[in-house]
Amino acid sequence: MRRILVSALLLIAVIATACAPATVAPAAQPAVTSTAVPAAAPTSATAPQGNSELPEVNPLEVKGDIIAAGSSTVFPLSERMAVRFKDEGYSGNITIDSIGSGAGLERFCKAGETDIANASRAIKSSEVESCQFIGREPVEIRVGTDALAVVVSKQNTFVQSVTREQLAKLFSDAATKWSDVDPSWPNENILRFIPGTDSGTFDYFVEDILGKDKARALSAANQQLSEDDNVLVQGVLGSPYAIGYFGYAYYAENADKLNALSIEGVAPTAETVDQGTYPLARPLFMYTTAKILQEKPQVAAFVSFYLAHVNEEITAVGYFPASEADLSAARQAVLAALSN
Repeated sequence: MRRILVSALLLIAVIATACAPATVAPAAQPAVTSTAVPAAAPTSATAPQGNSELPEVNPLEVKGDIIAAGSSTVFPLSERMAVRFKDEGYSGNITIDSIGSGAGLERFCKAGETDIANASRAIKSSEVESCQFIGREPVEIRVGTDALAVVVSKQNTFVQSVTREQLAKLFSDAATKWSDVDPSWPNENILRFIPGTDSGTFDYFVEDILGKDKARALSAANQQLSEDDNVLVQGVLGSPYAIGYFGYAYYAENADKLNALSIEGVAPTAETVDQGTYPLARPLFMYTTAKILQEKPQVAAFVSFYLAHVNEEITAVGYFPASEADLSAARQAVLAALSN
């Protein structure tokens, strides 16, 4: 315990010497997402200007366990970063549970059981309030960008592109059969495979496509919900009349068996996500607190390592890098948290 406290003090002292905090306006949300900024914004909104370089981390020197939980979309990225952290010498335990953004933030903000919450949407004001109620001030850390993929099996030969209006029908009670959406499509039941209600992917899709009307989404016929994206993949693969949506990484992993539909004529690619033209691109986040970072140097080390190397790993996972401005803001938020 004494060695951990000493390590924490040394890390904070180095950062305090290197970076004097100042106040700037928050980094703008990327144009590709419609996620609203919560009323009670997490502390990344007051990240300092100046040098955003985090201290270099040697995983061989890091001791102590790390607990994270949340988004199934962020999970493969965090899992890959954890594997690299261990490959480079970290000998502790990293637990990363894939339970959905909402469930992860509840575990972080209500139960206070985790060090990090992974989320495929911005934290809600109600969740910030829950965190504050148990003495936690969430620090928002942008780690990348996902393009939500709407997919069908390669057995499906009748649809390659859909409009937003058609998407709303395909994933709501407005249509039961494919021909209800487009008369030229088969007179067959739409088999829907969608993320569970604890998923940030579900929240994002319903907000963006269905105007936050969860009732319409949940009352659609012939649908299966799951927090496990691999279950959704298998469901879509089971029929040419199945359709689903999930994070781009799960499509990329199964691109030989699935087709990702274009939305309004725009396919999900690195170029369209970067240009902000693909309609269903969204930011990916981690949340922690200044207190956790200061009291648990192993968490501070992992977060710093993550931000230092995420762009070297993210495309291999199937996601897209955040802009340098967003990554810089994330680094500044961590530095500010450590310096307070």
